[in-house]
Amino acid sequence: MAFADDLILMIRADSISDAENIANVEMGKITMWAENNKTTFNEEKWRVMLMTRRKRKERKEILVCINNKAIPQVQKLKYLGIFDNKLLFREHINYVADKCKKTYISTG
Repeated sequence: MAFADDLILMIRADSISDAENIANVEMGKITMWAENNKTTFNEEKWRVMLMTRRKRKERKEILVCINNKAIPQVQKLKYLGIFDNKLLFREHINYVADKCKKTYISTG
């Protein structure tokens, strides 16, 4: 049995409902691929994040499942940097700036 790691599924859709439907179809395909290739995923590490810059009022919750279990939705995600659901990258910039300050202070 092998373990798969660091998979990101990005979907662009016209509506949140479309994104939710497409994501669930793709998750089904990923699950079947994993079964066929004797690979498993650590479902405890899975997260779903809706990224949008839309200002209009619409639901912000998205239900994506794997093996009939809902994947927790988050507002930010750390993956090769920190992404937030508004694509502003402020947290990532602050994180890198703090890291630089600590490195500078420790060398000085």
